[in-house]
Amino acid sequence: MHGDGTDRRGSVVISIDAELGWGFHDLESPPRERIERSREGWLVLANLLGEYEIPATWAIVGHLLLDDCDGTHADHPAGEEWFTWDGEGRRDLRFADGLVDRVADSPVDHEIACHTFSHVLFGDGDTSREVAVAELEQSRQAFADAGLDFASFVFPRNQVGHRDVLAEFGVEAYRGGRAPDGSTLRTAAESLLGTYDPHLPEPTVDEYGLVFVPPSQYLFGFEGIYHEIAEATVGDPVVAQARLGIDAAAESGGLYHMWLHPNNLTSPLQRRRIERILASLDANRHRVRIETMADVASRVRSNDPAAVPE
Repeated sequence: MHGDGTDRRGSVVISIDAELGWGFHDLESPPRERIERSREGWLVLANLLGEYEIPATWAIVGHLLLDDCDGTHADHPAGEEWFTWDGEGRRDLRFADGLVDRVADSPVDHEIACHTFSHVLFGDGDTSREVAVAELEQSRQAFADAGLDFASFVFPRNQVGHRDVLAEFGVEAYRGGRAPDGSTLRTAAESLLGTYDPHLPEPTVDEYGLVFVPPSQYLFGFEGIYHEIAEATVGDPVVAQARLGIDAAAESGGLYHMWLHPNNLTSPLQRRRIERILASLDANRHRVRIETMADVASRVRSNDPAAVPE
């Protein structure tokens, strides 16, 4: 805190794309292991965040909030074919069945955000405005029926589009666009050597009055054999990169925004990565603010009264 009462510490945000099977239903060859472990990963992540008392923005696919459905959604303009995927007959991949409650009822003040209704890619040229409107309408209804609301929105696969529709539905903040590529061997080496320059994006207000909260780092971009070798010898470069980002935010007063999916946590190695990052963030909470996307939006708007359209 400064003498004028203003908190000018840097900010760290964690956002989570919570989608179960919906994140892959348009793919011909979905990642089977991630789908199979998606519910388990959700609970593990919720438990770790609770253990370290770290709030996050959980962007939920709206369909997960339904109690049941007819499997066709004939009133949705995307067409019945879009919804013919049935999760291989498994309800646990189509509906949350208590997982969202696990987050919403947590003693940690998580933010519940929207990740569309059915994981439609808003940035795809084939996604019409009509479809985008339906995704927001049906998400709003599903959230309301569950006693929830949302102010933030995460674009599936970070593909930005139809921001005007978000504004019409009262959305205040969004995440989209690509973070710098952290999956290269060069980036891994720089992270471990401490020479990596973290990406600290500036939140901005767009022409629709929405606060853009850009991503800094995808926490599972560097995987495979090279990651396993690094982890076994010199340490996890993703953890090193995250720690550098937290330090940079603390020293500069900027924003460091990390994101992931619950289904990324498919092994003890990956869970250990998240635990180490959360432990580092917890140890630095006196140096940085741990915020949600909604917190960032509120702060940006309060510092810039002109950000809210008349």
